[in-house]
Amino acid sequence: MVSKAIDVAPTPTGRLRSREIAAIAIFSGLTVVPAVIVSVVPLAAALGFMTPVPIALLAARTRLRAVAAAVVTTVAVTFVVAGLGPAFAVLVSAVMGGLVGEVHRRGGRAVAMVVASVLAAPVLAGASVALMWVLVPLRKLALEVLDNVLTGIAKTARAVRLDAVAGAMESLSRNVVDNWWLWMWIPGIVGTLITLLLAGWLLGKVLDRLDEVPLEDTLELAGIADGERPVGPLPLRMAGVGYTYPGTEREVLHGIDLTLISGEFVAIVGANGSGKSTLSKLLSGVDPTIGIVDRPGAPGLGRQGGTALVLQRPEAQMLGARVADDLVWGLPVGSEVDVDGLLAEVGLAGLGDRETTDLSGGQQQRLAVAAALARDPQLLIADEVTSMVDPAGRAELIAILAELPRRRAITVVLITHCDSEARAADRVIHLESGRIVEHHPEWMRPESVAPLLPQQADDAGEPLLVVRDLAHTYLPGSPWEVSGLKSVNLRVNAGDGVLIVGGNGSGKSTLAWILAGLIKPTGGSVLLHGEPVSEHIGDVGLGFQHARLQLQKTTVADEIMAVGGIEVGTAEVGRVLDLVTLPREIAARRVDALSGGQMRRVVLASLIASGPELLVLDEPLAGLDPQAREEVLAVLAGLREKGATVIIISHDLEALDRVCNRRIELVDGVLEGGL
Repeated sequence: MVSKAIDVAPTPTGRLRSREIAAIAIFSGLTVVPAVIVSVVPLAAALGFMTPVPIALLAARTRLRAVAAAVVTTVAVTFVVAGLGPAFAVLVSAVMGGLVGEVHRRGGRAVAMVVASVLAAPVLAGASVALMWVLVPLRKLALEVLDNVLTGIAKTARAVRLDAVAGAMESLSRNVVDNWWLWMWIPGIVGTLITLLLAGWLLGKVLDRLDEVPLEDTLELAGIADGERPVGPLPLRMAGVGYTYPGTEREVLHGIDLTLISGEFVAIVGANGSGKSTLSKLLSGVDPTIGIVDRPGAPGLGRQGGTALVLQRPEAQMLGARVADDLVWGLPVGSEVDVDGLLAEVGLAGLGDRETTDLSGGQQQRLAVAAALARDPQLLIADEVTSMVDPAGRAELIAILAELPRRRAITVVLITHCDSEARAADRVIHLESGRIVEHHPEWMRPESVAPLLPQQADDAGEPLLVVRDLAHTYLPGSPWEVSGLKSVNLRVNAGDGVLIVGGNGSGKSTLAWILAGLIKPTGGSVLLHGEPVSEHIGDVGLGFQHARLQLQKTTVADEIMAVGGIEVGTAEVGRVLDLVTLPREIAARRVDALSGGQMRRVVLASLIASGPELLVLDEPLAGLDPQAREEVLAVLAGLREKGATVIIISHDLEALDRVCNRRIELVDGVLEGGL
């Protein structure tokens, strides 16, 4: 199959797709919430202006069928929760938002919005008239109240000898009662027209800003292209394949020649930005922009007997509340699945009734693998699935994947940066700058962990951060109460480098957010220079575990300047990019075009630019290739040499002795030995 560049994503046809249903649920909920609040709290009436926004955003990004489904869902839920009045108000707001979004999606501007508003205003105003026509008791009550008001004004006017005014009021009262629909419809048209034009102007500004945020799902394009073809992802042959993302000119992959056969374990390695994740998308069914991809049938992404994809963040793939529910989520009705057998195969025996949110990171990844196996795939693609898993869980997960080709004849493609994982594969595909090159095993460097012994804080040093009897409970007092931290005691002196280790689920990320002052603990204290750290947000720089969640601006330069503050200009942007060994020309690149490792280094550059007193880095090496790890470690070691104070929270101990002078272990929410 020879493919050409994809400039515009094909519009889906037919029934609503899973992604559209999820968007409908999210945006409908965002519309219902302010409407219900307004109906319960009259003083919050200003929130009513928010109701058209979510539907407008949905309409600007998807097809009319999804918008109609969202409007119906929103009105139905509002009616059940708040009654008829709020439901009708939401209907009008949702239709307005949908109209504005639809005009925006089709490229219309001011003239198109005016024309659409002129056509829609009589219809929307007429809907109010129709509602009053049906609700006879309500109409009679409203007209009686209005008649009493006008009659009262007339009587008052006669009392002060304003007979002309009194006569006019009485005539008006009779006219309104006799021709109520006309008095309701005509002002309604004028009011609706003005509202639509204002909404079009205001929402248009919001939608214009969001146009810069790409939301295209390239994997969804693979599902659309599949159609109803018979599933047959293997054997697979690629010849001269290249790929360029829509809206860009840079060819991410070029000249790719490879084959995959049934029952083999293949590792794909390469530096951050070399095209590994893009290659996994092509293997999953995304059409290349050039070249030949030959399969006996459709890739069948997510379909029975097709291709399964397991991503780096398992929580992004979990949909069921219970483990057993998540395992079979999305399978065709009537599918027979040996839930207990699959869970036992991936090491989760007996956990079918557990809440998915109670699982550790390693257990969540195993569940994602089990859910993939429930579809009996021929091809399983695992994209850096061990990067957020502790060492013990990592070894167990790789052992499970390595057994699948032998036990089930499944071809497993593992994208990894770890030498031990690549050595477990039958063969290794090495990518460099979008091309396949000869793999040299020494490129990955065998993992080695230098001993870093637990050590007490130096009481003679200057205390920068003191944590005493820290505890934190999520949703305290509710049936979903979960203890994140139980007893944490820690002292960090100025210039310290502290490594906090612990298994998945031990509370490391919760501790990181509390140390940065973003979460107030339910017990104990966290003092920075003797004052609560929650009163000094920004003095502690936090690097999130998942770097993409921390990047808020469109380009790299904008992100660094936004975090660094008004005093950070282009010269400082270049300096911090040099520090994290990223080329200066990357400053102009869009954040969404970065690889995972590049995103992590941009976050670190932003934090350095802000000049915090203390850096708290949650899994700073996750997702980095060997060379990038060395470079980031060198950056952190250099910061320490210059007197910076660093806390690294990680399950990865490799070479961190270069940055940290002591190590403390967090076990089931308990951290001792830090004071």
